[in-house]
Parts: sequence; C-alpha cells; structure tokens
Amino acid sequence: MTRTPSDRPARRRREPSLSIRDVAAAAGVSYQTVSRVLNESPSVSPATRRAVLEVIGRLGYRPNRAARALGAGRAGAVTVVTTNTTLYGYAATLQGIEEAARLAGLAVGVRVVESGRAADVRHAVEYVSDPSAGRVIVVAFDDAGAKVLRALPAEVPALAVTEAGGVTGSTRPMIYLDERPAAGAATEHLLGLGHRTVQHVSIPSETGTGARQTGWRDALVAAGAPVPEVVAGGWDPRSAYLAGRRLAADPQVTAILCGNDDTALAVRRALHEAGRDVPGDVSIVGFDDVPGAAYWTPALTTVRMDFVALGQACLATPAGSHPELPAPHLVVRESTAAPRRR
Repeated sequence: MTRTPSDRPARRRREPSLSIRDVAAAAGVSYQTVSRVLNESPSVSPATRRAVLEVIGRLGYRPNRAARALGAGRAGAVTVVTTNTTLYGYAATLQGIEEAARLAGLAVGVRVVESGRAADVRHAVEYVSDPSAGRVIVVAFDDAGAKVLRALPAEVPALAVTEAGGVTGSTRPMIYLDERPAAGAATEHLLGLGHRTVQHVSIPSETGTGARQTGWRDALVAAGAPVPEVVAGGWDPRSAYLAGRRLAADPQVTAILCGNDDTALAVRRALHEAGRDVPGDVSIVGFDDVPGAAYWTPALTTVRMDFVALGQACLATPAGSHPELPAPHLVVRESTAAPRRR
C-alpha cells in the first residue's frame, strides 16, 4: 500500500538551537556573564543574575552539559595562554603540555597574547573565559602572561607556569623551576676560576628583578665580590648584542652570566667583533641549555632547565601542590676559563 502525503506522519520541525551567545545578546550582557550565572559564580550581582535567569527561562535555553563540564575544567580540552611560541623556554614548555595532554586524550589550543596592553589582555581573558576553552594553563614568564593570570575570572579553572616564586597578586596554583640556586652556582663557578666579579645581562622579568638575577646577586654578595649594575637585555638577540658591545668595550669585564642562551650567543658575537676571545679574555655562561649549545665554538657553559618536564607537570599537579621537578643545574663546557693574568 502506498501512502499519500496526507497519510505520512508529520515530521517534527527542528527548532534552531540556542547558544550561550544568544542568551547574552538578549540579556544585554557578555557571554562570560551568562557562563558565570550558569556556574553559580558569586561574582555576579543579584540584579544581573535575575535578569539573565529571566532571559534563560523566556527563551527556553538549556545549557549544553559538555560546555558546562568544559567550564569546570572536566572535559577534554586545554587552552594554553602564552606571549611567545618560538623562544626556547616557552616552546619547550608548550611541547611538554602537548605531550602530556595527548597521552591523556585532551585537545590542546593556544592563545597568543600580543602584549601586556589592557586591550590585548582583555581579549585573551575573554577568549579563555568561554566554556569551550576547557582548563587553562597560563605561561606567565613575563608581564603580559602575569596580567592575564591576575585578570582571569574566579570560575575559570586555571594553573600558571611562572618564574621561581610565582606571580604576586594571584592565588592560582603555580609551578616553576627554581633557577635561583643554579644562577648562584654559575656565578660561584666563575668566581672560583679567579674572576674578580661577574657581569649579568638580564632578560625581561615579570617581577622586575628575576630569579636568575637574584641568584647571581646573592652569590656575589655571599662571596664579598663587587656587584655590578645589571645590563638589561630584551627577548630579541639585537638588544643582547648591544649590551654585549657595551661590556666588550670595558677591559675590566672578564666574566658574564647571560639571562638565556640566545643572549649569550649575541653577547659572544659582540665580543668577537671587539677582538675579545672567549674564554681567553672573557668567560660566558648562558641559561636554559638549548639543544645547540653543546655545538657552539666554544661549546657553551650553561644552566640546564627542563622546560618539557615543567610543561608535562601542568597536567599532573593537584591544586595547591608543587611537583618534584628536575632541578636546574650548571653544565660546564668550553666557554669558561680562568682569567688571563694582566
């Protein structure tokens, strides 16, 4: 028997699904505010909460359970907030996060913060406040990352990777490699070779002084050695090269601790152009132990930092605890030696 069109059961018309952004637009608030209401955050005012709930009821919105689980950090996504994906410390940390997430069956997204300007920080915070971002890991080695960390709403599940000591102004869980003792050991190594003091070319720091700088200074003070003025460098090799030119022009400079290995490479170039031999005239120590450091000429003495392990620990760290991580340590190679007698 062939059914006529009138005999066939009527198909149910599929209603267009509502999203959290539809609710936000109807209520005149941000989607982050709607998310806070759904997750019962105490940071929403009673009047705003009532208004959002009224719109939810009027529209018949039903929150997606998966999205809510993501907002609570329980589903299969991780978003990493970082200002850089190419510098060694940042890239190796990101590698560790990705490796651990892949083993756990989690998808990883990356949000790059352009700068520490208020608009850039706000855009990053809005991005990761969306429930689909899942749990959030902030790489806060610098000022911009620290600002994002401080600005995150309380209901966003987040952990931070920081300099030694953490970021002030935030109560989020933080993990770090404590490079202060290793910076001190590098300084003591140079003093032990007979250098009168050690210069320091620094990298930018969220704290303004930096753990590496602190370890360097403490070792000089403990040894009774002169504490030179810090020569500030940037993240770019050219700023380190210019700092190296300033130091190369001073014949009293015989030992330099650099903020990272890229800085050491640029300083080495400046010394070479000035006709100052490494390590014959000036000893250089780097920081991080990038994969090529052992193959420079001369091979670079540097502090080894296991950023991959740091990244892996981000997905295995209970709230409020600090994992056991490989301690940064000095690797002595060819770029350090006793100073020449004058």
